[in-house]
Amino acid sequence: MASPLLPRVSVSNAAVGNTISFSSSLSNGLSWRRSTAFPDKSRRKVSTVQAKIREIFMPALSSTMTEGKIVSWIKSEGDVLSKGESVVVVESDKADMDVETFYDGILAAIVVGDGEVAPVGAPIGILAETEDEIAEAKAKASKSGSSAPPPPPPPPPPPPAVVPPKSAASAPVSDVPKKIVATPYAKTLAKQHKVDIGSVVGTGPFGRITSADVEAAAGISPSKSSGVNVVSRAAAAPAPVAAAAPKAAASPAPPPIPGSTVVPFTTMQAAVSKNMVESLSVPTFRVGYPVLTDKLDALYEKVKPKGVTMTALLAKAAAMALAQHPVVNATCKDGKSFTYNSSINIAVAVAINGGLITPVLQDADKLDLYLLSQKWKELLEKARAKQLQPHEYNTGTFTLSNLGMFGVDRFDAILPPGQGAIMAVGASKPTVVTDKDGFFSVKSKMLVNVTADHRIIYGADLAAFLQTFAKIVENPESLTL
Repeated sequence: MASPLLPRVSVSNAAVGNTISFSSSLSNGLSWRRSTAFPDKSRRKVSTVQAKIREIFMPALSSTMTEGKIVSWIKSEGDVLSKGESVVVVESDKADMDVETFYDGILAAIVVGDGEVAPVGAPIGILAETEDEIAEAKAKASKSGSSAPPPPPPPPPPPPAVVPPKSAASAPVSDVPKKIVATPYAKTLAKQHKVDIGSVVGTGPFGRITSADVEAAAGISPSKSSGVNVVSRAAAAPAPVAAAAPKAAASPAPPPIPGSTVVPFTTMQAAVSKNMVESLSVPTFRVGYPVLTDKLDALYEKVKPKGVTMTALLAKAAAMALAQHPVVNATCKDGKSFTYNSSINIAVAVAINGGLITPVLQDADKLDLYLLSQKWKELLEKARAKQLQPHEYNTGTFTLSNLGMFGVDRFDAILPPGQGAIMAVGASKPTVVTDKDGFFSVKSKMLVNVTADHRIIYGADLAAFLQTFAKIVENPESLTL
């Protein structure tokens, strides 16, 4: 991207009459057309002015990314770069990704060093076209790195306060009659002491005439009741401040426990935290269902030597069930409508060092079991190396979370923003069950709990989906077709 400090020149060669349009801070959008009456050979040769120094910006590597952290610079200052060559590794909120350059040139200066954070769109490096521009690029980098943001403009002076007594005093000067505002007791006192209430200056709120004002105009000492009113008004004034004091005292965070250590969120942890908070605004409900897994376990032992994982089996079963119940694969984002997704993309929650990510098995219902397992292994390796591309983790339409491998028998999962449902899979354990004839037997059974968006998915929808999922798992021959 060209530096905004340099003008941009665009050249348009038409078939009839060459038109040159200059767009910069000096041209003001003016255009010149070559006159056919006065041909000028010098105008036939049009040269394009190109920026010599360009900035490398912090890219937006995902839709939720607001800032990025420089993991490491692949290139050093002074290295010659080619278009499409990786320059720097950036940690987004989901993965570490190589950032490429769009231009040929020389990496003249690094503005944001390793381990530092910059907002999306901020310059992180300076690219010079030739060696002659390196010195100028370095000066630009030092200027952008050392320049602090301009201080905010000083607040405008507050308007002069209007003092009620003065406005009330100036009222008699005006020829326009003004409504007299007085308390009922003040009017009664004015009648008793024969005081013209129109000549009394009120000291109450908005110039209201009080009993104390009438007594002062009559030249008598304030009564006990009026004194009580004055004191009560004076005492009532600081009440809001006193009432606000407990709130102000409750706002500071409690002091840390002695010996504790405060650890800031990583970029990924901050993204997970943001998504979890957003999920609280979605009305959800949960439905659990028991599933017998004896035949699924037998199938797994048969296909395991071929590289098939249990995660792939469960993802395939969920995708086949979603194909029969598309509303569970739908999405509601604005609270006013919902979308039936044409693709069934199963996101699988994976715990990695320093966070959580959900690689996506795209079109899981259309891939055979073996290809799905191979794709899952590739995604898992990229996830652990933090090398997933954005489309490989943010395109899920249904999420699968499996803690059964840790021996967890049941749990509830939090619905990810932008999806309709998430399935929590528990461990398969031997359980005593009874058949329709009342005979007891021991079979392997797992519990699955689904959390769904109640705005688009209702209890009957989720129950029907779980019944279909259970039938597929309990008769898994269709998974290998």
